[in-house]
Amino acid sequence: MDRLKTREYGAAGPTVLVIHGGPAAAGNAAPIARGLAGSYHVLEPWQRGSDASTAPLTVARHVADLRDLILSRCAGQRPALIGESWGAMLVLAFAAAHPDLAGPLVLVGCGTWDAESRAKLQETLEQRIGDDPPLRSAIDQLAAEYFDDERLRTIRRYELIRRLYDFSPMQEEADPAIGPFDAKAHEETWNDMLRLQRQGQYPAALSAIRSPVLMLHGSYDPHPGPCTRDLLRSYIPQLEYHELPRCGHSPWRERFARDDFFQIMSRWLTENICPGR
Repeated sequence: MDRLKTREYGAAGPTVLVIHGGPAAAGNAAPIARGLAGSYHVLEPWQRGSDASTAPLTVARHVADLRDLILSRCAGQRPALIGESWGAMLVLAFAAAHPDLAGPLVLVGCGTWDAESRAKLQETLEQRIGDDPPLRSAIDQLAAEYFDDERLRTIRRYELIRRLYDFSPMQEEADPAIGPFDAKAHEETWNDMLRLQRQGQYPAALSAIRSPVLMLHGSYDPHPGPCTRDLLRSYIPQLEYHELPRCGHSPWRERFARDDFFQIMSRWLTENICPGR
């Protein structure tokens, strides 16, 4: 069995898995894990990376990896799963495939499940880019600077626009354990999710989810929270939604939302985690 690199926090309390976004943004979920470590036993798995010797990464492969981890590390419990961005989508895909293994689910800045939501996301980003002429110019130059390397061009574009996802971010210390971004893993995984959406598997499969679900979303996040909420509720009627004001895509590093984010999430987990389940 392939084992994911998994960092562990805390020793007491129910087990919680914190799942990073990206895809392939390994280490991004560590601040959430550290913030919960005082009350929970937290596992932070890093999703499988790309490997030229194996088949392309798929959503099913990531779901199977989470299943293996839970069976080997959670001693028969149904752990809570917290996913950020793409990680929120993976948490939902896992709970749909294995409803008997999934405890409460928390979706932080959930990614998009249909073309309409992605169009709204791009529209918001384009509006913010248009309000920043130097940024617009830097983005326009990428095609010439990286004309022969689409992956590097995509990475560089995200680096330029990353701040458009934040409202008032606090500085975070760099994590020395995080290596170079695995663009191939990102591309393979996301392309498979888009394929599954085009084929109609998602979001329809999410109707199998039995877990309680909390969606936490920043009001400034360019991902369209209310649009995603309404779509998901048609398959997951038990989904609860809480919008955080003055907050972007990553609530744990937002100056005006961090405390509320952890308080709301911790209170909800306490109400919904049943030890021994």
